[in-house]
Amino acid sequence: MEKWIERQRNVIDFTLSSLLRRKGKNIALVSVYTFVVFMLASVMFFVHSVKREASMILKDAPEMVVQRMVAGRHELIPIGYIDKIKDIRGVISVKGRLWGYYYDPVVGANYTLMVSEDSNVGAGNIVIGQGISRARLAFVGDSLEFRSHDGKIINLEVKTILSPESELVSSDLVLISENDFRRLFGGSGDYVTDLTLQVKNPRELSTIALKISEILPDTRLILRDEILRTYDAVFNWRGGMMIVILLGTLLAFIIFAWDKASGLSLEERKEIGILKAIGWETSDVILMKFWEGMVVSLTSFLTGALLAYVHVFFASSALFEPALKGWAVLYPRFKPIPFIDASQLAALFFLTVVPYTVATIIPSWRAATVDPDSVMR
Repeated sequence: MEKWIERQRNVIDFTLSSLLRRKGKNIALVSVYTFVVFMLASVMFFVHSVKREASMILKDAPEMVVQRMVAGRHELIPIGYIDKIKDIRGVISVKGRLWGYYYDPVVGANYTLMVSEDSNVGAGNIVIGQGISRARLAFVGDSLEFRSHDGKIINLEVKTILSPESELVSSDLVLISENDFRRLFGGSGDYVTDLTLQVKNPRELSTIALKISEILPDTRLILRDEILRTYDAVFNWRGGMMIVILLGTLLAFIIFAWDKASGLSLEERKEIGILKAIGWETSDVILMKFWEGMVVSLTSFLTGALLAYVHVFFASSALFEPALKGWAVLYPRFKPIPFIDASQLAALFFLTVVPYTVATIIPSWRAATVDPDSVMR
């Protein structure tokens, strides 16, 4: 037992001395390796965090939205549709919503105006998102001008600014009273923008949706699960786009790993030959190279993952924020909630650490099985 412990100690000591002898090469290797891990981890952490935050924000969204379509375009829906939908078994409540888009030439951006269900937003008042507040330098007590459908100017006072926690979906949002909304957009009081449903049993959503489409064939039904899947698809696509942009870096890393697997340098082969000549076994040589590869891999992996964590959750992904969040005039600013899934780290580990470690061991095993004299010659 003591002899085995001594051998393991010698392997570890020689591994550390071998790393120090090639200090410059290993520092350059760890730097490139860390950069690859950092970029991949940043994309994975950000995409997963944004998807998780979107699901948390949208958990209170309507279970089903009913919109009226005319010639493939979204049109106002008659209030009379509410009574027809209420008669369907399993529907608890049906509400009409008023919302629309308003273009502001001052900042060159579209606002989303929505009638608030909160009675505190009275006539002449509005509640705005953080993005509008920044773009218009508007704060509580200030007034914003809106041009109505008939060309008249309507001044509305900012009563409240929405919290930054919801900025992912409320940056361009304006909550307004029903009276002011109809003054801006006009239209009859017999129409609303769309309808929202609450059902008794969520498992019957598809059945209820089928019944609505049969009763009202000019409607389109949007389920909350479909909205969540859309968000997932959008951010998965953006994450994939970033991976494609980083393809050059990944390709360089793959070429490097392949070069590592193709064979050892003359110096490393000579080193293995000397170790074999002084009595080292093949298993000892493989173990030494394994620990050498693990030191480089784990150092790069842990450093890259830690830097990515700081970059995403404390610096808001400053390096590639526009590519992942999307471009807009009213750009949402938010700090993702720090959260890392174990599956993410596992995927990142097997994507970066395992290939390099294997690429280090295989050529070492080949060299260790050759006669020491022929290797040194």
